[in-house]
Amino acid sequence: MEFIDYYGILGLAKSATQEEIKKAYRKLARKYHPDLNPNNKEAEKKFKEINEANEVLSHPENRKKYDQYGKDWKHADAFEEARKQQGQSQSRQGFGQQSQTGGEYSGDFSDFFESMFGGAGRQSSQTWFRGQDIQAELHLKLTDVSKTQQQTLTVNGKNIRLTFPAGIENGQIIKIAGHGAPGINGGPNGDLYITFSIENNTTFKRDGNNLHSTVELDLYTALLGGDIFVNTFDGKVKLKVAPETQPGTIVKLKGKGFAVYKKDGEFGDLYVTYTVKLPTGLSEEEKELLSTLKNKRAHENA
Repeated sequence: MEFIDYYGILGLAKSATQEEIKKAYRKLARKYHPDLNPNNKEAEKKFKEINEANEVLSHPENRKKYDQYGKDWKHADAFEEARKQQGQSQSRQGFGQQSQTGGEYSGDFSDFFESMFGGAGRQSSQTWFRGQDIQAELHLKLTDVSKTQQQTLTVNGKNIRLTFPAGIENGQIIKIAGHGAPGINGGPNGDLYITFSIENNTTFKRDGNNLHSTVELDLYTALLGGDIFVNTFDGKVKLKVAPETQPGTIVKLKGKGFAVYKKDGEFGDLYVTYTVKLPTGLSEEEKELLSTLKNKRAHENA
């Protein structure tokens, strides 16, 4: 398995704090999000790498294992148990090389694991092995992940009921510990890694925790102002349009965006962009009124 530098992926040093990891992840996830990079395979690949790096480094226990074992961090528990068994075997049999000071194994670190997991040196026929990890893809709609929900998945012929927090992103990977392939000789199960493929089945454009929508104003409301109703993710709200609103004007509705992952009750913002629809099929009277207005404005600005 090739070593993956999760710190490098997030542009961080190994000494980075949890807050720095969180900020780097959010910045890069927003930059490479598939919704902002449609049909860009490189951006999609980068987005998955960023999620994988965050899944490891944002969890202190996973990060500790990664810092100690590198590319083999997923097998940390098996390595620790193997080391324990090796120590017990040494104390009973004088197994392997021993130092002159304390009877501990003094060989190369990788040689130690090779001897325990199928390479040179002695090994017990009862050596256990950790089960393989399982990769799965779960297809959901954007409306499905707007709220925390439960899903029943069938893994290895067994149904497991899982709770998925609201706010999951497209391409995000979540690890379900112990639900991979079973171990051998009593070894621990592998883990289940779920990659989420989320279809946007709404009229909103998602950017992280924020949503974007476009609302069309008629000419008269744009010029004179007035009240309108706009759609949000959880229903309609009334907005007051200011007089002389220009096309392209953006209005922010705080807290009307998408659910924030693993933070119950927190939401991003909704950004509404106004466009203006010009009237068609004008009557002669309307054309005359507009012509009069045009001439009046030209006279005033002369």
